[in-house]
Amino acid sequence: MKRKSLFALSAVVVVAAAALVPVLWSGGDNLHNGTAMAATPADQAALIKKGEYLARAGDCIACHTVRGGKQFAGGLPMATPFGTMFTPNITPDDQYGIGKWTQDDFYRAMHTGRSKDGSLLYPGFPFTSYTKVTRADSDAIYAYLRSVTPVNVPSRPHELKFPFNQRNMLIGWRTLFFREGEYTADPTKSVEWNRGAYLIEGLGHCGMCHTSINAMGGPVSSAAFAGGLIPLQNWYAPSLTSNKEAGLGDWETKDIADLLKTGVSNRGAVFGPMAEVVHNSLQYMSDEDINAMATYLKTIPQKSEAPEPLQLETSEKFGGELLKQGQKIYADNCAKCHAENGLGMPPSFPPLANNQSIQMPSAVNPIRMVLNGGYPPSTEANPHPYGMPPFAQALSNTEVAAVVTYIRMSWGNHGTAVSPQQVSDLRSAPLD
Repeated sequence: MKRKSLFALSAVVVVAAAALVPVLWSGGDNLHNGTAMAATPADQAALIKKGEYLARAGDCIACHTVRGGKQFAGGLPMATPFGTMFTPNITPDDQYGIGKWTQDDFYRAMHTGRSKDGSLLYPGFPFTSYTKVTRADSDAIYAYLRSVTPVNVPSRPHELKFPFNQRNMLIGWRTLFFREGEYTADPTKSVEWNRGAYLIEGLGHCGMCHTSINAMGGPVSSAAFAGGLIPLQNWYAPSLTSNKEAGLGDWETKDIADLLKTGVSNRGAVFGPMAEVVHNSLQYMSDEDINAMATYLKTIPQKSEAPEPLQLETSEKFGGELLKQGQKIYADNCAKCHAENGLGMPPSFPPLANNQSIQMPSAVNPIRMVLNGGYPPSTEANPHPYGMPPFAQALSNTEVAAVVTYIRMSWGNHGTAVSPQQVSDLRSAPLD
């Protein structure tokens, strides 16, 4: 999925991250379409509170705060095949942050993907989704971000190779893959459904991970939400449109809502990049909005399939040998939590039998879980989640391949055998 094309750079840089555009501060009265509007302290406090909630929904802290660093001060490195990008300081600091941006600048960046000076923003910042955000919500986010503590730290310039450091090259990409416009409600659907669609397609920008990328770094629109490998992170975002993967057609709406809000449900748990989304963003959303998102996700058409990822195949004979070896490894290391019959003890220990995420054509996620382990996010509704220990030091590449083969092919599961080479390739993959 690491597409090396002229316009691919921005789409592969931070496709899994929820980056908020450089934001703005006018330093004066609120502005809307260039017109001054008086606001009482109570009005402003309510607007800031609303903006904080919406910024959570957009998960802007994920990209613009380095672990252990100052909030929104930027500096997070994003390694790409074309060089390294660094997220900017978006605190309201006049010298190094966005203190001199106006409210209109902010909306223009969200809505059109253009910076204060008119330059094109890389679509690693999801303006293709944020364009759907209403002006009122944009103004609220602006009010919140102008209220945070300024940090006097310079933004580090990107270190990109020529010609990928030429922003004007993005014109072609935008012509093909960007359609400007706020979300338009579907009058045939309920208010709840439309609210969910607005959040999923707009601030949530869920399609950026769950839609595969074509050779030019743009989304495959015919396979929206049909899954894809998250570039440079080596995690697979499963299809939401196929019950062969994580399709939600046969999920109860409550199970979808539980997974979004707490990170665990009776159908499974989230790990990897999705665990961070739940921890940073979704757990703070209201039950009404979570239910609206679940309602919308439940209705995504169960049809289009993602392009099948390239897999290293094992011979039938060697696959049989791995399956037999994996049964013993599973009994020794996994059955205590996931049970001999693979049914687990949900929601603490998810089932492996009839678990679509185990059987997907891509074996990336189960391999990474066995190698690296992990925890669902700690949320208010699930503050002490049960975790999966790492086995990278205890099991060889062949042993990991064997146990993953076993869980993909046992208890009625219809997965295929995996290769020790796949394990070797992922053993050195970054953990986040």
